[in-house]
Amino acid sequence: MRLILICLALLTALPALAQTRTPSHCIALAEAIPGASYLHRASYDAQVAEETVLIHYIAHASFLIRSAAGLNMVTDFTGFVGNVPMIPDVVTMNHAHETHWTAFPDPAIPHVLPGWGEFGLGIDHRVDLGEVLVRNVSTDIRSQWSGVETNGNSVFVFELAGLCIGHLGHLHHEPTDEQYAAIGRLDVVMAAVDGGMTVDLPTMMRIIRRLRSSIVIPMHWFGDFTLDQFLTGMRDAFQVVEVGGPTLEVSLDRLPSTPTIMVLRPQWLRVSED
Repeated sequence: MRLILICLALLTALPALAQTRTPSHCIALAEAIPGASYLHRASYDAQVAEETVLIHYIAHASFLIRSAAGLNMVTDFTGFVGNVPMIPDVVTMNHAHETHWTAFPDPAIPHVLPGWGEFGLGIDHRVDLGEVLVRNVSTDIRSQWSGVETNGNSVFVFELAGLCIGHLGHLHHEPTDEQYAAIGRLDVVMAAVDGGMTVDLPTMMRIIRRLRSSIVIPMHWFGDFTLDQFLTGMRDAFQVVEVGGPTLEVSLDRLPSTPTIMVLRPQWLRVSED
């Protein structure tokens, strides 16, 4: 009888122990909170508040996305993030160029998500970790010999803390209407603004305007000249904020009241000096 009572008590406690995810419908609610304060800089390894997401720009197209419970996810993972002994919980990769993936991810990483499958077939990911849902939408890339690899790239979407955070990967064309619908409304989007290796700047600007994300984080830029061309072309409809570092914290109740480009400066993850 005592054993039965113990088992019943454990079963009753299980829901309380499980990580839950605040539902996200990929819809930004920024316009409902005018004047909200949204920018909070922090160290990459700082404790993340409840219902908050930490984003750290590592390098090129790699970002660390960290949840309140300490789940670490790295985009366009190359195998190196800095001099820290961190094993990410999830890594995503795209293979348009070797600077966006690795053939030898650490086998200790629980979830390694390539953005491609067999040539032309694409791949489908839907990884539900309780607090975080990671999914992808396949798009095409230019192949090595100037052809097209259908479904060779993935836009990865991270749903957590009520937010939809999207990483466009090495995007080579404007998404179709079906792909836009599958991506959904992104509250935060990381977008390549190199102006040629992915899509040209007018196309990327059109994509960003259509997505209508509250926060846009430029990536994949090769110097301030390229970055400034993008910023100049977007200032008519977007605020521009120079964060002054690689990291910020975002939450649903601190999204900006008008669409904002947040310029992060990339930095490898490194052990705190204090």
